[in-house]
Amino acid sequence: MEKKRTTPEYITELKPGEIFVFGSNLRGMHGGGAARIAHQKFGAIMGQGVGLQGQCYAIPTMQGGVETIRPYVDEFIMFAKEHPNMTFLVTRIGCGIAGFTNEEISPLFAEAHNVENIVLPEGW
Repeated sequence: MEKKRTTPEYITELKPGEIFVFGSNLRGMHGGGAARIAHQKFGAIMGQGVGLQGQCYAIPTMQGGVETIRPYVDEFIMFAKEHPNMTFLVTRIGCGIAGFTNEEISPLFAEAHNVENIVLPEGW
């Protein structure tokens, strides 16, 4: 069985059709962590905290507990299914500035394991 691709720890460039998936805040203030990289390198738009923008996709992680993130992850997975021509490289959203652990966030992506064009971090 072929091992599924995993997201590299640091993403510094994207191929055509690849989308950088990062944790954001609802206000879209992309000032630190992966959000800052998304803004500086991949076209994240200041003031847009959710969804596709440039060559990236924002999932809000700073508005409360893990359960407040779930609807945005579900929305992202649906979006990825609807856009099979794109490959979504998911960073460890919520596990940096937002302060969650891999064990708290990775279960939100359980359904993503069955979506061919979503690439998850190692261990998720």
